[in-house]
Amino acid sequence: MNQRTKKFLSFYKPYLGLFMLDMLCAFIIAGVALVYPLIVRFITNDLLVNYSREQIPMELIKAAFFLLAIFILQFFCNYFVTYKGHVMGAMMEYDMRTELFSHYQKLSFNFYDNQKTGQLMSRITNDLFDITELCHHGPEDLVISIIKFVGAFVILMRINVRLTLLVFLFLPIMFVFAMVIRKRMHRAFKKNREKIADINANIEDNLSGIRVVKSFANEELEMEKFKEGNDGFLSSKRNSYKNMATFHSGLGFFINMINFAVVIGGGFFISDGKISLSDLVTFLLYVSNLIEPVQKLINFTEQFQNGITGFERFMDILEIEPDIVDKKDAVELKNVKGDITFENVSFKYNDANSEVFRNINLHVNAGAYVALVGSSGVGKTTMCSLIPRFYETSEGHIYIDGMDIKDIKLKSLRSNIGVVQQDVYLFTGTILDNIRYGKMDATREEIIEAAKNANAHEFIMELPNGYDTDIGQRGVKLSGGQKQRLSIARVFLKNPPILIFDEATSALDNESEKVVQESLERLAKNRTTFVIAHRLTTIRNAKDIIVLTEDGIKERGTHEQLMKQKGIYQGLYTVNQNFKSIEN
Repeated sequence: MNQRTKKFLSFYKPYLGLFMLDMLCAFIIAGVALVYPLIVRFITNDLLVNYSREQIPMELIKAAFFLLAIFILQFFCNYFVTYKGHVMGAMMEYDMRTELFSHYQKLSFNFYDNQKTGQLMSRITNDLFDITELCHHGPEDLVISIIKFVGAFVILMRINVRLTLLVFLFLPIMFVFAMVIRKRMHRAFKKNREKIADINANIEDNLSGIRVVKSFANEELEMEKFKEGNDGFLSSKRNSYKNMATFHSGLGFFINMINFAVVIGGGFFISDGKISLSDLVTFLLYVSNLIEPVQKLINFTEQFQNGITGFERFMDILEIEPDIVDKKDAVELKNVKGDITFENVSFKYNDANSEVFRNINLHVNAGAYVALVGSSGVGKTTMCSLIPRFYETSEGHIYIDGMDIKDIKLKSLRSNIGVVQQDVYLFTGTILDNIRYGKMDATREEIIEAAKNANAHEFIMELPNGYDTDIGQRGVKLSGGQKQRLSIARVFLKNPPILIFDEATSALDNESEKVVQESLERLAKNRTTFVIAHRLTTIRNAKDIIVLTEDGIKERGTHEQLMKQKGIYQGLYTVNQNFKSIEN
């Protein structure tokens, strides 16, 4: 048994009692289906022939009560299987979705850099639904089908061996046919999954960027992109339905041939006196018990293809090992001062041949305010992302207060670092909810105080419902400056000793920039602060400006010192000033 099979079976373990009851009910349902033709045979072959006219009514009443009893039992079993069986499947789906979502949280930025959100969503929704159907219906259908099939075979052999063997001549051909088409269906269903995941990714991308689409009047272009993906899905579906049609119609033909063989063969056997008419009727009823398992196996095959394909995609994600995890002996980061050291640090992305930067050696004293500048693409953001271990260093070490960050628990490390990004992400909900994200147990008073420190309180109070105002998807109802101040309030509430400002004011107008800059400076007071600067005028007063290139740190000093060097910084500052003049 391979690891994936063991993993699949492990999801049954918490619900083993419910599963066994489900299987018992499936066993009873199959048993009732086998008993019914025998009672019909008893009535036609024994009761009407061997009993006197006076005995028949009483025996019929007994048979009727027995039939009624087993049909009531079958009713309750069908109810249990349909209700509780589906609930069991839903609970297993719940467990799988929880495990997959939890695994998503463990994966690093490296993973998400190479994934489409829509495809990840498809794996946690559509794929898991099909796995659930397999988990629930698969075992039931197999149990019912096997019991009916084997039971019908044994009973038919007792009725007439030669007619039974005639029927079973068709079965090997049926199974070979089913196996061949099953493999084709497996490939087709897997392709369907990939295509629908592509469509989900396209839709998610379009809806997230709908304002950009409309601002460029590119609705038709987006429709073309969607049509391309939709056409691919339709083509994939057409191929899978072609295989499904072959499967269904082929098995239907074999079923008809079995009935044909029973009717014609039975006719000859009756003419030779080798089988009675009542036995032929019973035989035909049991043939239907052979046909129904075949039909259930058809359904099972479809469920199996869908479910296994979905489970493979589910396991493909679970088997991706997080590349950034806690060491076994990792410790909590306590009493943080904020002294940070980079020692021979280099970094490159997993799928890249060249390094983003190399040989970074840097010491930042606790409470220092450090500005990072450099041309686009030299890795300023990436360098700062190494401190909270959003990415892992390719070489070298980073220390906080003399402790290697790889020896610190991730949660503890990141709890002591606050990040304010250029692209602010606000969650759907209220302003209160979004600020509270910095400290989930914060009181309303603490949240209001954080908002005041971030220069956000005044505009919040002007909104219709104040702190309880719903801000819409990603804060669409707020301006860029307002969103940025909420993100700063969030970090104020978190109150970390280390801060990273990633071009936090570069996308704002001059008025908003001034307000946000003021709140950022208030937040940075007495904290170790890294500022990634796009507008160099905002960091002129920084006592420590670092110029970063692909080869590492090339210049370092105050604004005045770097301007006197007439090096890289002076060139960047001159270009920045010229751009600002044009902007104004």
